[in-house]
Amino acid sequence: MEVRTDIIAAPPPLPARPFRQSLAAFAVDLLLAMGLVFGLSVAGLAAWAVVRGAQLGLEGGAALDPGQVAARIGEPQGTALLVISVFATAAAALALYFWRGRASAGERRASRAAALRASTWGWAALAGLAAFAISATVTTLAQQAGIEQVPANQPLIEAVGARHPILLPLFVVLLAPLYEELLFRRVLFGRLWAAGRPLLGLVLSSAAFACMHELPGTGGNGPLAGTLLWTCYAVMGALFAWVYRRTGTLWAAIGAHALNNLVASALLLWSVH
Repeated sequence: MEVRTDIIAAPPPLPARPFRQSLAAFAVDLLLAMGLVFGLSVAGLAAWAVVRGAQLGLEGGAALDPGQVAARIGEPQGTALLVISVFATAAAALALYFWRGRASAGERRASRAAALRASTWGWAALAGLAAFAISATVTTLAQQAGIEQVPANQPLIEAVGARHPILLPLFVVLLAPLYEELLFRRVLFGRLWAAGRPLLGLVLSSAAFACMHELPGTGGNGPLAGTLLWTCYAVMGALFAWVYRRTGTLWAAIGAHALNNLVASALLLWSVH
């Protein structure tokens, strides 16, 4: 039986380019993503402040002193913060994809063919469960050593899960894997994969992915706890990049990411109820 290697072997995500040019493009993409996420987040928070101000006015906010009004306006609810975060990062991912590296017709055909293979989803399940298992193991060992880790997004997830349990799976399990994989794997990792440097692309895109989730030295974690969390996110990013390249379709990376988030968020919500 003849094997159709033209559809099994996925082409590089982007047209091949010289290495230095691709590395420069990676840096530009990363800077653009950071700028877009920051700018859109600020715009979202400003819009939220306007909405909150209008709500306070309708609720009789005039009875509050200016300091109380400012404090209440400046306290976004967990759901609002999650929506702003999703909107900012998703918009940045889509803008960079369509502006800087839209998939060719050949890539889309190869991706669809790969997504129809059962083995693709076996690799995706393996990567997703491995990502969760590694993170859970590191967390357990850290707790036994007296190192308490609190992911930066954990309070937000707990708050949204308590108030809007239906919205949490929508954002964490469906939307976040879609836009994060589009940005970090398709756009950023894809730049250096196409240049013939997939290992470097895996390292750099995974580091960027980890920094977006947990930047050591920020938040309420100590240096060691923050570094361990950052490392877990970097390993997750590496696994998702690996399964993307292994299967030839971004849908496998999205599936692995969604599975990891599903298990992690389900256990987190179960532990707080």
